[in-house]
Amino acid sequence: MARIAGVNIPQNKLVRIGLTYIFGIGEKNSNDICKSLKIPNTKRVNELTDDEILKIREFIDQKFTVEGDLRRDTSLNIKRLIDLASYRGSRHRKKLPVRGQRTRCNARTRKGKAIAIAGKKLTPLKK
Repeated sequence: MARIAGVNIPQNKLVRIGLTYIFGIGEKNSNDICKSLKIPNTKRVNELTDDEILKIREFIDQKFTVEGDLRRDTSLNIKRLIDLASYRGSRHRKKLPVRGQRTRCNARTRKGKAIAIAGKKLTPLKK
């Protein structure tokens, strides 16, 4: 079991796919890691030697902010916006979309499940 940055990487995946399971490393960064460490694209995680796993672990520690540190940085940035009472901070506090999306329809992911409003009854259409 390859454990990198506190994450268990699935054994049967390709190395470049398995590295994306780490929070903060996407497809582009995992391809860059494989190129710089000269790991072939067809190699799977269970075929890695202990030396290669150690190289990957050290490379990620040096070059990237991942997992807990990245989550902490993100939450501190949001907390800073809220403390400054900026517009973006107020949107975070109200749990509304932050980047200018409309809320009249479609903001369900951010707003949560729809709540029924009492007394709002639709009138039937007249012919």
